[in-house]
Amino acid sequence: MSQKSVFIVSADWLSTHWNDPGVSIIDASWYLPAMGRDARKEYDVGHIPGAHFFDQDVIANTKSGLPHTVPSPALFEQHVSAMGVARDDTIIVYDGPGYFSAPRVWWLFRTMGAEKVFVLDGGLDGWKKEGRFVTDKPTMCARTAFVPKFNASKVASFEQMMSTVQSQTTQIADARGMGRFTGEEPEPREGMRSGHMPGAKCVHYATLAPDGYLLELDELRKVINEAGINPEKPVVTTCGSGVTAAVITLALASLGNENTSLYDGSWAEWGSRQDTPVIKGHS
Repeated sequence: MSQKSVFIVSADWLSTHWNDPGVSIIDASWYLPAMGRDARKEYDVGHIPGAHFFDQDVIANTKSGLPHTVPSPALFEQHVSAMGVARDDTIIVYDGPGYFSAPRVWWLFRTMGAEKVFVLDGGLDGWKKEGRFVTDKPTMCARTAFVPKFNASKVASFEQMMSTVQSQTTQIADARGMGRFTGEEPEPREGMRSGHMPGAKCVHYATLAPDGYLLELDELRKVINEAGINPEKPVVTTCGSGVTAAVITLALASLGNENTSLYDGSWAEWGSRQDTPVIKGHS
């Protein structure tokens, strides 16, 4: 019998429970420039009733010199409390296509101590295709107190990543597409080398949710295994800038593996430095 992830909810579930007490909805949409979509504009035009927009470029450490890196617990608390979200809420996160940027915010809430965090299967695009209601009205709420319980072990630093690459003791799963992984396609950000970290395996995030809906557990396991990653053992996830890496993190957690961390700087940091080893090709 097929099984779905315990970390997702269906549009049917959300359409029934969106207004329940203790349910908070987060629009975590974020797009690369090449995707031609404006997340904030789309939110203003039409979002799921009750949803708050989570700006990943604002709720971040903007002094890091890298894109949307993990914010301090205090900054996270400031923004999320203003949305009326409490740590013990049932938090539903979504993005446009389903599994692009939403898992990053799912991971961030969990890293900050929230336990009941889920991703909307199919995303807003799927919600709209089913003819479900959206609104352009701002979400109003009373401020609450989200008290973070930050789990630093879930965030891999540059130094930790260097150690992992040198020791080859922990698996590295790279969510970028194969062309970028092998170095055959250029990076979308200027000034970065192409290729991948020694020892990394390519687990393109889109293969885990090819139509905007997360694969069932047996299929997730098959895709991850075929990519050369053992889903039962520790994994560090990475990608271009720390967003789609969380799709792999979500898939692994769905399979029961919580022994993971996410390299926050990802290729935006690794590929822009000159002191990091880079490999091209499929090896």
